[in-house]
Amino acid sequence: MHMPIPFLNRLKFQDKINLGTACIVIFFGLITALSVTRVSVDSILEGNRERGTSMARNLALRAIDPMLGRDSLRLKNLVDQMAGLSDYINYAFVLDRQGDVLAHTFKKGFPVELKDANEAFEKGVRIQLLDTGEARIYDFAAPVIIGGDRYGTVRLGISQVRVQTAKREVMVTIFGITAAVTLAAMVLSTIFARGVAKSINLLRESAEEVVRGNLDVQTAKALGRNCWEVMRCYNKGCPAYHDDRHRCWYLAGTLCPECQDVHLPEKFESCRTCKVYRENVGDEIQSLAETFDVMALTLNAYIDELKHAKSDLERQKSLMQTILDVTPDLVSLQDRDLKYIAVNKAFCTYFHKNESDVIGITDFDIFNEEQADTNYHEDQQILITGQSLSKQILVGRTGNRRWFHIIKVPVYDGETIIGLLLTARDISVIKQYQERLIHSQKMQDLGKLAGGVAHEINTPLGIILGYAQLLIEDVPEGEQMREDLKIIERQTKVCRKIVSDLLGFSRNIESSMESMELNKSLTDVVELVQHIFRQERVTVDTDLDPNVPPIVADEDKLKQVWMNLLNNAFDAIGSDGHILVGTKLCSHRRRVLVTVADTGSGIKEGNMGRVFDPFFTTKPAGEGTGLGLSVSFGIITDHGGKISVTSPAPVEYLETGDDKTGTRPPGPGTLFIIELPLTKEGLPDEECPEAIDLKSGIQAV
Repeated sequence: MHMPIPFLNRLKFQDKINLGTACIVIFFGLITALSVTRVSVDSILEGNRERGTSMARNLALRAIDPMLGRDSLRLKNLVDQMAGLSDYINYAFVLDRQGDVLAHTFKKGFPVELKDANEAFEKGVRIQLLDTGEARIYDFAAPVIIGGDRYGTVRLGISQVRVQTAKREVMVTIFGITAAVTLAAMVLSTIFARGVAKSINLLRESAEEVVRGNLDVQTAKALGRNCWEVMRCYNKGCPAYHDDRHRCWYLAGTLCPECQDVHLPEKFESCRTCKVYRENVGDEIQSLAETFDVMALTLNAYIDELKHAKSDLERQKSLMQTILDVTPDLVSLQDRDLKYIAVNKAFCTYFHKNESDVIGITDFDIFNEEQADTNYHEDQQILITGQSLSKQILVGRTGNRRWFHIIKVPVYDGETIIGLLLTARDISVIKQYQERLIHSQKMQDLGKLAGGVAHEINTPLGIILGYAQLLIEDVPEGEQMREDLKIIERQTKVCRKIVSDLLGFSRNIESSMESMELNKSLTDVVELVQHIFRQERVTVDTDLDPNVPPIVADEDKLKQVWMNLLNNAFDAIGSDGHILVGTKLCSHRRRVLVTVADTGSGIKEGNMGRVFDPFFTTKPAGEGTGLGLSVSFGIITDHGGKISVTSPAPVEYLETGDDKTGTRPPGPGTLFIIELPLTKEGLPDEECPEAIDLKSGIQAV
């Protein structure tokens, strides 16, 4: 509690007890002294009044005979005798019926003014306090009654000094007693306060030791008799056995037969009837000291557990850091503000930074603005939706480009997302294997091509060569025909060499990947063939999405694909039909779709799986080689895209077209769907929702 007087705040506890005790004793001593003094003075006054009254009446009775006998000498002796009874009787005199003074005790003459200062009642004594200027006197006037008649008056003066002296003596005595009691109380309170202050100081010193970190303190006094001594217990397995620092009622799990198997604080309550407790229990200060010791020891044990836990955490953290540093994957942990709070060694090595340089910064401090902005929006989506992200990206400059498989997952604390964990694995080698696999597939396709060429050309070349050699044998040397036949033989062998080379031909043609306008490339090809197709009443319509951004691709090769698809569509229609060419940017804006639909004869179900095989064609002999779609497939695959086909085409594609003047009804039609990435990194992992709808029941390749 805040003391109203600052002076009291600075006093020690012992001084406060002494001061409080002295104030209480003095206060009640004063109250007692005043009350006793007042009672004593009233008692003395009353006694003085009664004594004076009695003396005045006695004097009045004794004055009757001298007054009747007019014996002035005897009357004089009587008043002198009365005045000599006490030092406090100032005077005595007698008046006759007329008020004349018959006798008095004044040596310097009777003061006339005193005669009328007081007058007796008819039958009673009248008391009047008179002030002579030198002293205050109680004047008693008593009538002298003889035969029922008033015969005179006697006056008796008693000094007030006696009363004042008695009052002063009483007050001195009471205040002396009060002072003695106060002194004794202060001595006793000092002894008491010293004992209390000693215990409190011991608690304070123990608390200061705890603040300094020393929890091995002993504040409570040692027990007079420990529990094993009181109970004559020899159970060494009991936690309280030979533990003279802990009170057994503060320990759980004690094995004393009288102890109840309960935990604190129920155990503490159950021990109140135990004789060990009753023998050793102290006052509130001792209980406080014991509780303080238990608290310090419990806190010490708790700190030991925390140190052990901290050591385990540091060891686990070191182990985890070692594991993360050993892994070749780039690992990082970001908080909700997307600031890096932990990275592994591979991450630092890749970005040529120290861990201390990365901690606390964001992607805008590491990547270029475009990449950092992309990462920021991706990370925010993860933090908002809680959905993980997995993607493959190509980073780096030409000559040092590397593929990474990125996985970003939200980090939860309970149900709250507190950060973002990123792992990036270098899959450049895997990509190289994939490219080699694609190349091997291409080589296989080219092998099929070479085999088809060999099948188609080698046989007639062999026949030509055979017949040429036979003719050479029949023509004599020196004739011009023989020379001509030899030329045929030589050129035929050249052709066979070329065919032989085709069989072993296998090469990876590099594409010229540059930024290009997809819609423009389609428009250029459509404008190129539109006039020719219109001659057969085949119209070409376009439905191009203006939101399609520039893509990175080889424009010439893509134009070759568009040309192949349009030629196939035109061949499938023949005449009287239309072709619809469209583009669409996927809703997630990471893919673009190109669709080519026609109203032609369609593709039989049995041929759907072979339309992209080299030399497969349903056209009449001599009207197609079957290489157009296989070449288109290779080009689209080389761009990291996909090509799919379905037949019959969806109805909405068949109903499109401005020129419907043809006389032949439309066929089931065919729809080709090409999916292209917006960048060189290939198609993203996310499927295009629009493509999924279109490819329901579509033969995908």
